[in-house]
Amino acid sequence: MNDIFDAFKISPVPAPGPDAVAPPVYRGIYGMPMFVTLPTADLTASVDFWTRGLGFIELFGIPGQMVHMRRWAFQDVLLVVGEPAPETSPVRVSFACVLDQIEPLMSSLRALGAAPEMLDTPWNTRDVEVVTPENARVLFTAAKVFDPASAEGRNLRSVGIGIDEDGSHG
Repeated sequence: MNDIFDAFKISPVPAPGPDAVAPPVYRGIYGMPMFVTLPTADLTASVDFWTRGLGFIELFGIPGQMVHMRRWAFQDVLLVVGEPAPETSPVRVSFACVLDQIEPLMSSLRALGAAPEMLDTPWNTRDVEVVTPENARVLFTAAKVFDPASAEGRNLRSVGIGIDEDGSHG
């Protein structure tokens, strides 16, 4: 009996590569396995930031109380009327994206007056981090093309990622 569920079959995240294509915004209804709830003092401004800056859609809302934002499947955020955090949390919420979304994301955030930061990680991703109007720290992360000879490739192999079942580093 195999007790490992192959979650890649239901994940909307495409395999990394130079031709990775982002899935469309998902408009279906499902039982959300995880979501983020963010209080906001200005629901209209928050919805505008999440749609124009971060590429989410307004899936549905209860006027003056809550808006359910969505991007890909399983990328759900509930914006609720309330008092936002008084300062930026060290906790981040991360959303997958693909490499060709990084530059447009940076541009759309800058156009809104936000100050996004981009960095390449030792685990082979390119990330964009921004603080939202709700003082939430949001990270968009895109897998880079895997180069086994790169520093990132060596980092990943050192923890067993990229090693074939026969122990080789294929």
